[in-house]
Amino acid sequence: MVYIKFNPVSSNKLYVQIYNQILSEIQSGSFEIGDKLPAERELCEQFGVSRAPIRQALSALELNGYIYSRQGEGVYVKSKQSASESQNLAIIVEAVSPEDIVEARMNIEPLIVKYAALRATEEDIEELRSTIKKMEEETEAGIYVPETDEKLHKGIAKASHNDLFINFMAAISNAMEQQKMWKFIRDRTVTRPDYREVNFHEHKLLIKAIEEHNEKEAVKLMTDHMQNLYNRYWKV
Repeated sequence: MVYIKFNPVSSNKLYVQIYNQILSEIQSGSFEIGDKLPAERELCEQFGVSRAPIRQALSALELNGYIYSRQGEGVYVKSKQSASESQNLAIIVEAVSPEDIVEARMNIEPLIVKYAALRATEEDIEELRSTIKKMEEETEAGIYVPETDEKLHKGIAKASHNDLFINFMAAISNAMEQQKMWKFIRDRTVTRPDYREVNFHEHKLLIKAIEEHNEKEAVKLMTDHMQNLYNRYWKV
């Protein structure tokens, strides 16, 4: 493995700076095709950041065709040129990063579910029951459907009867739909078979708390669910 000393980064959009530094080393010849990049832990230490921006930078490099990963082995240089420069720019310049999405959801969804538990009507609850039933069927069939998950969270926002909360969740869903790296990392982590059952169970408990209009329990469950999402999303 080639040893390269990277510079620490600071300020917003850390993953863009990390992406550019690694790409520069690849294109300058410091890394040759087939070379293994430093492990995530070492990259975290060199750049002085957490795993999240490292994971985003590596995902963008892989999406653009510069590197590839081998399960349990590491990340290797694939090419010194992007398959599409326009695609390259689109992925890197995206305004909303996966970390932005997770951070926003962790902070506001517990508040949304509080008001859903306080204000949910019988009609709201029936809609949530229908969606959680669909999620259960999908889980039993061994599949994870992101749209069902998003529908449930949108349904919780709807049950809050707060138009700004509803608009927020619509914006979040749109960001997740448009963010290529979000889908890329999600399909490698959150949708893994070993997470499907526990993901369903967490949602089922959330709906139960809303049914019982237990706002304290709902907030606790959503807080835990969002923390678990963060942990799963950035897990190696």
